[in-house]
Amino acid sequence: MPRYEAVAIHRSDALLEALAGEARIGVDTEFMREKTYYAQLCLVQVAAGSRICCVDPLAGSAPAEFWPALMTPAWVLHSGRQDLEVVSQAARQLPQAICDTQIAAALLGYPPQMGYANLVAELFGVALAKSQTRADWSRRPLPAAALDYAAEDVEHLLPAWQELGERLERRGRLGWAMEDSADLLEPALYRADIDNAVERVKGARNLRGRARRAAVGLARWREQQAETKDRPRQWILRDAVLLQIAGNDPTSRQQLANIPALPESTVRRAADELLDILREARVSTDDYEPPARPGEAEKALLKDMQHAVQRCADELGIAAEVLAPRKDLASALGGARNSRVFRGWRRQLVGEELLRMLP
Repeated sequence: MPRYEAVAIHRSDALLEALAGEARIGVDTEFMREKTYYAQLCLVQVAAGSRICCVDPLAGSAPAEFWPALMTPAWVLHSGRQDLEVVSQAARQLPQAICDTQIAAALLGYPPQMGYANLVAELFGVALAKSQTRADWSRRPLPAAALDYAAEDVEHLLPAWQELGERLERRGRLGWAMEDSADLLEPALYRADIDNAVERVKGARNLRGRARRAAVGLARWREQQAETKDRPRQWILRDAVLLQIAGNDPTSRQQLANIPALPESTVRRAADELLDILREARVSTDDYEPPARPGEAEKALLKDMQHAVQRCADELGIAAEVLAPRKDLASALGGARNSRVFRGWRRQLVGEELLRMLP
């Protein structure tokens, strides 16, 4: 007998009844995003008590009560940010509470990016199959092997959280794991930030003046097009081509067509829009300066901050990046104070010390 129940989302009454009595459930998802802007939710795996259900969201429309019922218990996930992003797009809501086993494991000294299979092997001595990591989850019907693999992804979530939670509680760290897990429920994490789309363009941060303004406009246009057409950004306009357009500043359709690697179809379809963006960039007075390279004093201070973080991490027996990644420390040197090292449990352990070190 299979370890799971396969459930069409519009026939999920039995699952919804089971959820009503559960305080905590294990959740995982399977999705496809190679050909779309928004990830396509293809399967939702739920462990509720002793039951495992593989829910097919492509089999019909979800009843009105499905997502609210699923969101009520606390979710146990492993490295759940992508799952939450996909669910937030499909359901327009997030669960009320989550517990992330990757976060919990890192606070006990396991590698910060420890995979689910390795964690299960470490905790329970169970080897999970990895045969379906490249499966086409949009395929219907899904093969039994794929469903079995998907069910395995939630089978051990609740026992894993039970074990990790008990260890954390004994060490006074359970609240840390809950705080860090709750950070993943910030809705802004899963909203497209069109105004800052240029930050996704590799190489754009070092542009200045008109070229930077053009890149900002082109990136915003690309983001809007990708979202509207539900196609990957790079299918709309590749980063390298976007930077060539911004740098070359064509003023006519013919000059635009001469940009290497810019598809003729894009010129035919969007030349007027692109030229308008470039025209606006020439007359705009908005200015931007790339981040200044740190001087010797800043480099020395950054090293001192890293040493402080490392000392604290060593005392706790966890990786330094769990406390404060280097990029957060570098941002703090630039004046940012919104990193989580300056709030919650991290602030008490090392954040206050780091603040005293900053000018």
